Amino acid sequence: MEIRRALPQDIWELLYCLKMRSKYAVLLVFVITLVIIEKENNFISRVSDKLRQSPQALAEANSTEVSPAPAKNGSLASLQELDAAFSQLRSHLYNITLQLAGDGDPGPRRHVLLMATTRTGSSFVGEFFNQQGSIFYLFEPLWHVEKTVNFLPGGASAVGSALVYRDVLKQLLLCDLYILENFISPVPEGHLTPFLFRRGSSRSLCEEPVCTPSTKKVYERYYCKNRHCGPLNITLAAEACRRKQHVALKTVRIRQLEFLQPLAEDPRLDLRIIQLVRDPRAVLASRMVAFSSMYETWKKWVSEGEAPLSEEEVQRLRGNCESIRVSAELGLRRPGWLRGRYMLVRYEDVARAPLQKAREMFRFAGLPLTPQVEEWIGKNTQAPPNGNGIYSTRKNSSEQFDKWRFSMPFKLAQVVQDVCAPAMQFFGYKLASSPAALANRSFSLLEEAPPAWVT
Repeated sequence: MEIRRALPQDIWELLYCLKMRSKYAVLLVFVITLVIIEKENNFISRVSDKLRQSPQALAEANSTEVSPAPAKNGSLASLQELDAAFSQLRSHLYNITLQLAGDGDPGPRRHVLLMATTRTGSSFVGEFFNQQGSIFYLFEPLWHVEKTVNFLPGGASAVGSALVYRDVLKQLLLCDLYILENFISPVPEGHLTPFLFRRGSSRSLCEEPVCTPSTKKVYERYYCKNRHCGPLNITLAAEACRRKQHVALKTVRIRQLEFLQPLAEDPRLDLRIIQLVRDPRAVLASRMVAFSSMYETWKKWVSEGEAPLSEEEVQRLRGNCESIRVSAELGLRRPGWLRGRYMLVRYEDVARAPLQKAREMFRFAGLPLTPQVEEWIGKNTQAPPNGNGIYSTRKNSSEQFDKWRFSMPFKLAQVVQDVCAPAMQFFGYKLASSPAALANRSFSLLEEAPPAWVT
C-alpha cells in the first residue's frame, strides 16, 4: 500500500489503461516496431545522401549555419547534421506516439487529385488546396513527364502516356518525389535540381526547410513568389510531404478517368478525385490567347474564312470534348471503385460562388476549410480589372467567367457547338442560336448543375 501511495496518480491511471487494453498490446507493439524500422530506414537513407554532399552544400540545403572551422576539417558539419537528424527523428517518434495514444489525432490522411484540362481554371481552384497549411500541394508535376515522353524516339501512344502518368502520380501521392528525377532535365545531382516547373506555385516547396538560401551562380527559372530559394533538394521536399497531413496535386495531363482505378483501389491511398470542366467555347477562346502560336490555323480561318478548318483540327477538338464527357459519365455512374471518391465541378459554378464551392469540395475530400483558405478566396475573387492576366489566379470571378462571349466571333462558337454538342449538353452548357444571343448577358449560357454532382 505504501508503494501504491508513492506512485503518482497519472502512472496508476496509465497502468489501469494498459490493463484494460491488454488484448491490443501485441498489435500495438507490432505497429510501433514497423514504424520505428521505417523511420530508421528513411533516416539512414537521408544521412547517406547528406554525407555524399560537401559541408557547404549541407549547410545550404538545410539552412544550418556551420560554425567557423578549419577548411580541412569537414567532420564538424557532418556531426551537426547527424545531431539535427537525430533530433528530428526523436520528434517524429514522439508525434507518432501521441497519435497512437489518440492525443490530437488529426484524422486519416487524404490524397486529392484535381483533374482538369488547360485553361479550365484549374490553377485558380488548385490554390484552394495550396492555401491549406496541412496540405502538401504540387502544381503540374507531370509537366516534366510529358516533356520526356513526347521526346522519346517515335513518341508514345495516348494509352502509353496515360499509364506512365498514372504510375508517376501514385508515387507522388505517396511522397516518393524521387520518381521525378527520371524526367527532370538536366538530371538532378545528389537529389538537387535547379529547375522544377512552376515551383513557386506550390507553397510547400517555398517554405523552410525546403526553401534553402539562394546559391550564387545558380539559375532558378521559377523563383518562389515571396522569396528566392536555392536549388530544390528533393530529399527535403519528400520529407516535407511526409510531415504534412494530406497531399493534393493538380494536373491537366490525365484525361481518362478509368486509368486511375489502380490508384483508387490502392490501400495506401485515400484518393479523392475532383474533375473540373469548363464551357468548351470559353476554353478555346482562352487557349487562342494563351497559346497563340498553336492556334494560328484557327485565327487565320476566323480572320479570312476562305478555306474551311482542317479535319485534323476539328477532330482534335471533338476528341478533347468526348474524352472529358466520357470520364465524367463514368464518374457520375459511381462504380464500386469510385464510390465516394469522385466529384464533378464546373468552373463557372466556382466563379459565381467560390466560397460555397470550396466548402463543397473540402467537405467531399474530408478536409477542413481553414480561415486562411477563406481569406485567400475573399482577396482573390474580387480583384481590380487590371489584375486579370492570362496566368493570374487573382480574378474578379463573378464578372470574368463568361467574358469570352463578348469577344468570340459567332462563327467560332458555332464550330465548337457543332463539334462538342454532346459534351455541352451533358454538362449543362446552352447553345447560342445567334450572335445576339451569344453577346446578350441576360441570356444565361449555363443551366443549374444537377444535385447529383455534389457528393
